Amino acid sequence: MAEPEEPSENDLKQMRREKLAKLIKMGIDPYQYRFFVKDDISAVKKKYADIGQEKSPDTVTIAGRLMGTRRHGKAGFADILGQNDRIQVYFRLDTLGGGRFDTFKLLETGDIIGIKGPVFRTKMGEITIAVEDFQLLTKCLLPFPEKYHGLKDVETRYRQRYLDLVVNPEVRKTFIMRSRMISYMRSWLDKRGYLEVETPTLQPIYGGALARPFKTHHNYLDIDLYLRIAPELYLKRIAAGGLERIYEIGKNFRNEDIDAQHNPEFTSLELYEAYSDYFGMMSLTESLICDLIKDLIGNFKLPFGEKTIDFTPQWKRMSMADAILEYGKVEVRKKDKDEIFDIANQLGVPRVSSEMSKGELIGAIFDFTAQPHLINPTFIMNHPSDISPLARRLKEDPDFSERFELFINGWEMANAFTELTDPRQQLENFQSQAESRVKGNEEAHPVDEDFVNALECGLPPTGGLGIGVDRIVMVLTNSPSIKDVLFFPQMRPREAEKKTASD
Repeated sequence: MAEPEEPSENDLKQMRREKLAKLIKMGIDPYQYRFFVKDDISAVKKKYADIGQEKSPDTVTIAGRLMGTRRHGKAGFADILGQNDRIQVYFRLDTLGGGRFDTFKLLETGDIIGIKGPVFRTKMGEITIAVEDFQLLTKCLLPFPEKYHGLKDVETRYRQRYLDLVVNPEVRKTFIMRSRMISYMRSWLDKRGYLEVETPTLQPIYGGALARPFKTHHNYLDIDLYLRIAPELYLKRIAAGGLERIYEIGKNFRNEDIDAQHNPEFTSLELYEAYSDYFGMMSLTESLICDLIKDLIGNFKLPFGEKTIDFTPQWKRMSMADAILEYGKVEVRKKDKDEIFDIANQLGVPRVSSEMSKGELIGAIFDFTAQPHLINPTFIMNHPSDISPLARRLKEDPDFSERFELFINGWEMANAFTELTDPRQQLENFQSQAESRVKGNEEAHPVDEDFVNALECGLPPTGGLGIGVDRIVMVLTNSPSIKDVLFFPQMRPREAEKKTASD
């Protein structure tokens, strides 16, 4: 005899709607206005950690999502899932009465309910609430069968994050940790005298990075505007106005590829400190991340995939040229562009051309030879000047700049400069970038004359730093894709969504 087919998702949805209709017919409102929660689930479990099998003399009142219902004739168990924890609850016919127990039998996994009752410990040793009263607060119409527990389908997880958060506890922990990390960064900087500021997201001239922007049009002003690729130039305008320690945590937008490390919309921490330089920014970066790990995680050696990343200070520091020499076995200092181009070809560096600048070629050689080896935190210093138009040049070798990037797991995590404060040099750098743009470099930095004007007002010696918050969360939570640490990552539309949009 053939086994009966499992009901389809549409069948399961229809069953839930039928139960919804029964509840309404029984006079039960399936979408309540509010419920007075008196107790937190974690606090209840902590308070009654030593409870025995006798019921507590007092009652607790909690609310959450019904998960894992187990019915046994005239009784039933279920779990109530709250924000940070879950607790078992126990329904009995002789306690609730026939009508209320019939209502319980119509509840399903995913429904949100309020619970009131005393606490006891079962014979199996689990802290449990004996339900004296309950209230359906929100009826769930999506199927939540047990096979969804530990949802693994990546497309569904990213597109329906609400489902992912409910059925995958580790996902919820990741996002709670992300929130705590950002709060920690704010608190850490606030305690050190930094002032949180806000700069425009819509900008008439984008800048602060070498990247392609998203473009829009403002109808009233009849001007094109750009979603910011970085807040840098506006933050430095504020610094020129006399605010000596400032930071901003916010969204940036870059019209570029999507992969495991890149999303068009991402979060950065950017800060500026007057009278500092890139060495000061290195010390600050290391202190901030190490303090965060020590206080929130408690271990400097963290797993990432099959690797272990060691965050124990002091972190390694080396110049970009030294990194190329160590890992690529070639010297790029004191060589002209043609020599660098020949080196790149000899090494087999992909996608290099004679149209690239000397600095772009050196950067490509570094990416190919050294970057994949930088697993433990490593500061790579002294980038080529022609790919660092906002940084001060090294006095001893003007081909390179006072700039560093922090690499962890072979990924860029932070970027910092000793800021260029000479308005004449800054204008020359912008003009050089403009020439590169004419040659087809879409990521070249545009000329921002008002920013040059701000430098003419006078920017003190300044250290500046940008940290990719999403990537820091990735490495500290063992998340292999940036989509794992964004509630709503950008996704390619499904075919049905494409059709709806075109219609």
